[in-house]
Amino acid sequence: MKILVVDDHVLIRQAMRGVLKKLKRDAVVIDAADNEQTMAALAAHPDMGLVLLDLTLPDRDGFAVLAELRERYPALPVVVLSAVQDRINVRKALDLGALGFIPKSAQSNVILNALRLVMSGGIYIPPEILRDETPMAPTHEAAARAQSSPASTGLTGRQIDVLALMMQGKNNKTICRMLDLAEPTVKNHVTAILKALKVSSRTEAVVAVNNLGWKLPPP
Repeated sequence: MKILVVDDHVLIRQAMRGVLKKLKRDAVVIDAADNEQTMAALAAHPDMGLVLLDLTLPDRDGFAVLAELRERYPALPVVVLSAVQDRINVRKALDLGALGFIPKSAQSNVILNALRLVMSGGIYIPPEILRDETPMAPTHEAAARAQSSPASTGLTGRQIDVLALMMQGKNNKTICRMLDLAEPTVKNHVTAILKALKVSSRTEAVVAVNNLGWKLPPP
């Protein structure tokens, strides 16, 4: 498995090499210090399996890099590894299609568990962000939430398919291709999903589904 680590600090890249070897013993770790090197590495290695992306790069805004990666390589998992970890930046990164947001201050076992979650098809959100985004529900509401299901909220089968792909970090264009739907149709489904979950963004939808404990079938 090839993993691209994008960070302008050489010490971070070296530290991540040791961590990633624990994730995959046969991992081939490739370095990039900026946007230009990132795009060159991806062009040279079309079989790249994972990208760890810092948001602070010397030659381009990290969010712009993330958006381009999700557009050009929709099947390639991208996880943000950043020292900037406030709620707004976490939400923005996830809304742009990152499959996880890992603080650089996280311990190696946290990083490994987060990456294992992503590689198994999940999305990693820092626990402190989950706590900030969704306060704990009162006890009498918790039972009702636990008994809910996607269908109980009024979502159709197709909308549940779209939601399952949203949980994998897929953007609208990718969902269109995977489900053979027109983009306006997907946008309508996403709007209906957000309304059913009583949230205003894709990130909040991910948080809500995680808290509800729904197990979505693969589309």
